[in-house]
Amino acid sequence: MWTVFGAIAASAVAATVYAVRGRSSSLLAPSVYRGPRDRRAVALTFDDGPSPATAAILEILEQHGAKATFFVCGLNAERHPGIVRAAARAGHQIGNHTYSHARLWLRSARFIAEELALAQRAITAITGTPPRWFRPPYGVRWFGLREAQRRLGLTGVMWTCSGRDWHLPAGRVVARLLRAARNGAILCLHDGRELDPTPDASNTIEAVRLLVPALQRRGFALVTVSELLQAAPP
Repeated sequence: MWTVFGAIAASAVAATVYAVRGRSSSLLAPSVYRGPRDRRAVALTFDDGPSPATAAILEILEQHGAKATFFVCGLNAERHPGIVRAAARAGHQIGNHTYSHARLWLRSARFIAEELALAQRAITAITGTPPRWFRPPYGVRWFGLREAQRRLGLTGVMWTCSGRDWHLPAGRVVARLLRAARNGAILCLHDGRELDPTPDASNTIEAVRLLVPALQRRGFALVTVSELLQAAPP
């Protein structure tokens, strides 16, 4: 009997972990983690910005004619509205990454809704366009997120591979992402470090400088999330 109960409990825990952290899970809210496999394209995405490092990344992307999606924190966007506008004007996509990079797990549905709504308002006020994509901080979803996304017209975006650039050197970041580069991959980097106003993202800048031409030499087009998923305009 206890063996049966133990198996049921273990299954319940595994199901919860998958719902909360599984990159392919849409149990708690609509979410994607990759695009179609029939097109030689990848989406380069950046979390936690904007920060002073974002400007350098934008320059590299412009040099190579590459597009990206920036999942920005509302508070950081308010600190650097000019950088957000510059990214949008250059044809990059701006996504919602909550207002304060809050941990959403074990929080109320109201708290989650406010974090997303505050970021949505801040980004819309800066760019004039409401985001349509959302990435949860730390990749963790929670109960109440589905309704929050529905109200704001947001779809969650996880990743095919994270470069783990918040602690790995540039060379290892590039190696990780190149190994994972496949048609439709969504690659995750960080142009900020949570809410740090002046983060040291020099390794991320160097990784982008090496990664973008390497992906292009392999024949990949670097496109926004909407372009990768061939999603219609909002």
